[in-house]
Amino acid sequence: MAIADSGSYRHYLGARFLGLLGNNMLAVALGWQMYALTGSAWDLGLVGLAQFLPALALTVPAGLLVDAHDRRLVFAASLALQGAAALLLFHGSVAGWVGRDAILLVCLVTGVGRALQLPAQQAIVPALVPRTGLPRALAQNASLTKISSIAGPALGGFLYAGGAGLVYGLCAAVFLVGTGLALRVLLPPRVRGTEPMSWAALFAGIAFIRRHPLVLGAMSLDLFATLAGTSLALLPMFARDILHTGPWGLGLLRAAPAVGGMLVSGWIARRPMEHDVGRRMYAAVLVYGLATIAFSFCTELAWALTALAVIGAADIVSTVLRHSVVQVETADALRGRVGAAHATSIAASNQLGQFRAGSVAEWLGPAQAVLLGGCATVLVVAAWTRLFPALYRQGALFSEQR
Repeated sequence: MAIADSGSYRHYLGARFLGLLGNNMLAVALGWQMYALTGSAWDLGLVGLAQFLPALALTVPAGLLVDAHDRRLVFAASLALQGAAALLLFHGSVAGWVGRDAILLVCLVTGVGRALQLPAQQAIVPALVPRTGLPRALAQNASLTKISSIAGPALGGFLYAGGAGLVYGLCAAVFLVGTGLALRVLLPPRVRGTEPMSWAALFAGIAFIRRHPLVLGAMSLDLFATLAGTSLALLPMFARDILHTGPWGLGLLRAAPAVGGMLVSGWIARRPMEHDVGRRMYAAVLVYGLATIAFSFCTELAWALTALAVIGAADIVSTVLRHSVVQVETADALRGRVGAAHATSIAASNQLGQFRAGSVAEWLGPAQAVLLGGCATVLVVAAWTRLFPALYRQGALFSEQR
């Protein structure tokens, strides 16, 4: 895989890794601290909702910002903003004034940062690697994502024994270093669009997605399957109330999906999946749903970790294929706006899914909420096979030269 500027690519990968590492450390600390303060599944769900609302509000302006300005600077600013939020949590935890409302407020701030981070980092990759190298580059990015998803929860869970302030202080440092690396990325010059500011320009990304069934089908399959099936918000409840473990056990549970995903992404990096794309994507989401059902019955930590690892392995296959389809089908001038819509769908599937899980768990309990979510994911796969048959039948990733 030839890369025009390998130094910039390494700096980008480092910034991406540190940003996601900070994201995952924050997720563990925020979830455990909120549940320790309130003991409420509803409040755990609100953590996800508070992070999703900025993504929803900023879908359009964030995408236009990424397309109209230096994507490297937008990426760096997103990491710096999240570092400032972590620093605020550090001060509040050490000073003892952090409570439910303060956590939710900081979640809104980190949601703004992630609303900028995701479309910016997605749009940078095609500028640093050739088009035919995208599947392998995306697999490498997915590997780093999974490594950060292992190290972040593990670090957050184990360091939480020293207090929430310790975790938040390290998060602030991680985001600061990531910001510095992002600023060292050098992107090749690109021709920016000259279209005047208008509603059509603002919503061009959404209009593009609606006109392309492969992109719409891939995004919406992930959106609704993960929205229905995600169980991450309930892991503090599983750790404490069902598996009878502490913050270290929560860290292992948060890391388990990433372990499975990393193993699979390493294989994908060596053997890119460029053929039989549609069926592989649907099969991966089906396995995700079935493994979620299995997780709902787990009462032993070892079995829970195994089920979560399978969930992560299936998710990484779906993620790499989905991102490959979106990147290959999208013109460079629209990458920011399409990426912002894609980032919002990811935020909706994860963070709004966490709110859904917390709400249902408040009513039925955590195990039953996860079971229903897994069953709903299986139904989504069946429905999308009929709604988007072209995506299901999609064969080669590079069907034509663009």
